[in-house]
Amino acid sequence: MMKRWSIKLKLTCLYGGFMILLIVAALAILFSLSTQEVLSSVQSDLKEQVQGSVEELEEEDGKLEVDSDFYTMENGVYLSVYSVDGDFLYGRIPAGFGGQPDFEHDILRTVREGQETFYVFDMEQRIQGYGSVYIRGITSVTRAENSFTVTLRFALILLPGLAVVMILLSYFFVRRALLPVRRITDTVKEIREEEDLSRRVDLPDGKDEIYHLADTFDQLLAELQEAFARERQFTSDVSHELRTPAAVILLQSEELLADPSLSEEQKEQLEAIRRKARDMSSMISQLLLLSRADQGRQALQKELLDISELTQMTAEEQQLLAQERHISIETDIEPGIVMEADESFFIRLLVNLISNSISYGREGGTTKVSLRREGKMAVLAVADNGQGIEEKDLPRIWDRFYRADASRSDAGHSGLGLSIVKWIALEHGGEVAVESEKGKGSVFTCRFPL
Repeated sequence: MMKRWSIKLKLTCLYGGFMILLIVAALAILFSLSTQEVLSSVQSDLKEQVQGSVEELEEEDGKLEVDSDFYTMENGVYLSVYSVDGDFLYGRIPAGFGGQPDFEHDILRTVREGQETFYVFDMEQRIQGYGSVYIRGITSVTRAENSFTVTLRFALILLPGLAVVMILLSYFFVRRALLPVRRITDTVKEIREEEDLSRRVDLPDGKDEIYHLADTFDQLLAELQEAFARERQFTSDVSHELRTPAAVILLQSEELLADPSLSEEQKEQLEAIRRKARDMSSMISQLLLLSRADQGRQALQKELLDISELTQMTAEEQQLLAQERHISIETDIEPGIVMEADESFFIRLLVNLISNSISYGREGGTTKVSLRREGKMAVLAVADNGQGIEEKDLPRIWDRFYRADASRSDAGHSGLGLSIVKWIALEHGGEVAVESEKGKGSVFTCRFPL
């Protein structure tokens, strides 16, 4: 399931999981501190405060003097000084502690006053020049327990809340960090959809890995653009160079065939040469067309046309070709459909689709040409009940020189016809699609905006 998650979601979950583990560990440590351990810490602080307060007592002119630090309450410990007779001399007593237990040297006692419990620790100390006194330390056990409980509750509320805030912040920062990746992805999609290799990611200057990736990707695109440009130029140049030799071969073949002194065998050989020269000349013309289209130099001359009449006329002309394979062409054309189109190229689209249907149709079968209006679209369909196309071949039939049926390679099919059909459809603002099932036939559909 995680394979379907985005990288930012995975990183956020990883960081969030780490934060949750830290919080669980912190809460576990807090809960592992039992009340007894907390009280032991309170007792230790009480004894240290009482023992350390001795330094703040001194005799001066026969009187006991107390330093001001004696009154400073640390860790919740109240300090007071008593005479050996139990008279209060100096110090502070916590509110709620009204009793006056007897003094017991160096013994920690627990005293309960109403709803509150206190620790009391007494220490007898002799002050040089003055005599003996009792130093008493008092701290509230109840307040220490309540403070620990409040700390636990605060941790239970604060730490999960902190985890949520940190997870949201991590998602925000991860999302910002991956914005360049999103930009790279969008650029790739645009290049694929628009078939425009001149597009670049073009991220601003940066030093991290993502910016380095984007710069490398831009360099790759530049190299690909240059390579495709060289290929198109090569195709165009070769096509131009081959047109004249092909035309000469075709013309010489036709002139030789007109010679009555040739034997039947010689005529058959010349006819084969003429047929191949004609196929080669046709393929060169198609290559030139596609080369100009790739370079954006093949302009269409659009005008308002009655494509219903044009489709009916083209279907009737193709009937002569269909008769050679005993295929009948049926038409179902809605009259009066008008759209802006280039007449010669629209006819070429029709011829390519119908001739392709005849060539790959079943001998003695049927090719059906239909044209109808669907809302603001004109839908052209050419269907046959021929051999069909395997599913694995369907995505590739629009590729140049691709033939799903290799046995047709010598039947005058260059593999460029459907590539030209797709280009013509796109140039008219339309789209082309195919549905086919092996052994049952194919349906080629073009949709054009009206």
